[in-house]
Amino acid sequence: MSQETSYTIEEVAQLLKVSKLTIYDLVKKGELPVFKVGRQMRLASSDLNDYIMRHRMNSHDDQKTIVISGQDLALDLLGKHIEAKLGYKVLRSHEGSLNGLLSMYQGERDIASLHMFDGDTAAYNLPYIKKLFVSHRYVLLRMLNRKAGFYVAKGNPLNIQSITDLQKDVRFINREKGSGIRTLLDEQLRIKGMTSKNVTGYENEEKDHLSVASVVASGRADVGLGIEKTAKLVEVDFVPLIVESYDIVILKTEENEKLIAAVRAILTDETFQEEVKNIGGYDVSRMGNVVFETL
Repeated sequence: MSQETSYTIEEVAQLLKVSKLTIYDLVKKGELPVFKVGRQMRLASSDLNDYIMRHRMNSHDDQKTIVISGQDLALDLLGKHIEAKLGYKVLRSHEGSLNGLLSMYQGERDIASLHMFDGDTAAYNLPYIKKLFVSHRYVLLRMLNRKAGFYVAKGNPLNIQSITDLQKDVRFINREKGSGIRTLLDEQLRIKGMTSKNVTGYENEEKDHLSVASVVASGRADVGLGIEKTAKLVEVDFVPLIVESYDIVILKTEENEKLIAAVRAILTDETFQEEVKNIGGYDVSRMGNVVFETL
């Protein structure tokens, strides 16, 4: 049975950019339904999305609200620049690539980020967008490039170098379904003629790069997949596998014309590019390039 993403009260407060007391008050009033895991209250992502959509539709002020999906820190910077440039309120939804695209298809996201590898074409992102947005007009813009690869123990004692090495007697820690890294793993397994049954620990999931790296650092797993930057934050080594294309997609509608123009201007601005570059581990040389645009 698939498990829906859920958030703690603190995570919801961070997503909505309000205090935890505000969230507790909304819970008390019954506006945000919660459930308990042990003694911890959690909120289902679908219920959070419903709350956001209700208040976007019922808002009587003139401030437009948009939602950006994805986990990368560069998206937080993009959101701040959009707020400054257009006066919009920007909310962040920290969901994986596929889930973000599906939410955009349902009209619940304004900007979706993605890094999804296609094994048949060895291309990123566009093959998936073309299949999903058959009847939509959109623009796909390059955000950045970054290295993805293996998190391993210091010194790489098991000599993990490639996807085929996951067939060895090693313990793997996976990412959640719908994430770009999970797609990369599944596609790499497929083109190598392997299945998930070849990978011990395939069913064990974490929701972000930092959590995967931390599991490897603790010795609870021997290897995981993630981005290079996170390896520098945790006591693990990094073995590069591929250079990812991290892109954003925006639907081309009359309502989104100002947003698209602003995002293009922000991404091609040298000051913004330098801010993202200073995060570390990112190649911004193609930032703002149009990867694909429908007529």
